[in-house]
Amino acid sequence: MKDYANPYKPEIATIEDTWQETSGDRAIRTFKVVLDDDAARENWAHRPGQCAMIGILGVGESMISISSSPTEEGYLRFSVMRAGKVTQALHELEAGDKMTVRGPYGNSFPVDEWKGKNILTIGGGIGQAPLRPIIEYVKANRGDYEGLELIYGARTSEDLCFKDEFKAMEGREDVKYHLSIDIEEEGWEYYVGFVPSLLMDVNPSPENTIAITCGPPVMINFVLQNLKELNFTDEQVYTTLENRMKCGIGKCGRCNVAHLYVCKDGPVFSYATLKSIPEAFA
Repeated sequence: MKDYANPYKPEIATIEDTWQETSGDRAIRTFKVVLDDDAARENWAHRPGQCAMIGILGVGESMISISSSPTEEGYLRFSVMRAGKVTQALHELEAGDKMTVRGPYGNSFPVDEWKGKNILTIGGGIGQAPLRPIIEYVKANRGDYEGLELIYGARTSEDLCFKDEFKAMEGREDVKYHLSIDIEEEGWEYYVGFVPSLLMDVNPSPENTIAITCGPPVMINFVLQNLKELNFTDEQVYTTLENRMKCGIGKCGRCNVAHLYVCKDGPVFSYATLKSIPEAFA
């Protein structure tokens, strides 16, 4: 009998589809994968905000946020930035190839507690990947939430992830989104400037609103400052530190932030928890 409760045991998965989100030295590629074992696929259950260890046998593993919502059944999605040996090898895989998956790890965004509230996501670059499950979850359960508003930016238009999904949201009355790039480009019709500045330009109301942000640490720092200026309370603001996770099960001790272990106490935190820990955004 197979042991589906063993956190060290990877499952073999087949890449059903894969596509390039961005190009360049730190390109981002998305993988749509299906666990090969029927029982493992049936037993898998994750929540928005959780991560998984994905890899290639004989090469290694990397902790990656799960970029699919649990409402997207039958498969998992991972958006991977090329940044090292394992991620480089993952980027060389094609549809039909195999990878390993183990998890899910960590806590999750309390989406059930947020029912009846406005949801505001603020992402930068690859930081949009952990936010995507929230967006898709809210879209799939639209009647349980009030407003859904997305703020997302990257250095250039070529560095934006999920461009087709944003395009598909055009004209929807129940979703608002605002895009930005750092440097002006010919034909760009959205905001030009950094994400924290776009946030102030959008000027969202804090009333009955939850704000979730993820991106480069410097972006998060300025977003947090601007949310405070917009009168969001610490309890209304959430972020994720999944990039600090290594083993995922609290054994290696490499993800500690002061007294917290990101893999066990996180990766999702409210700012009320993190504000007294300067190391969190170092």
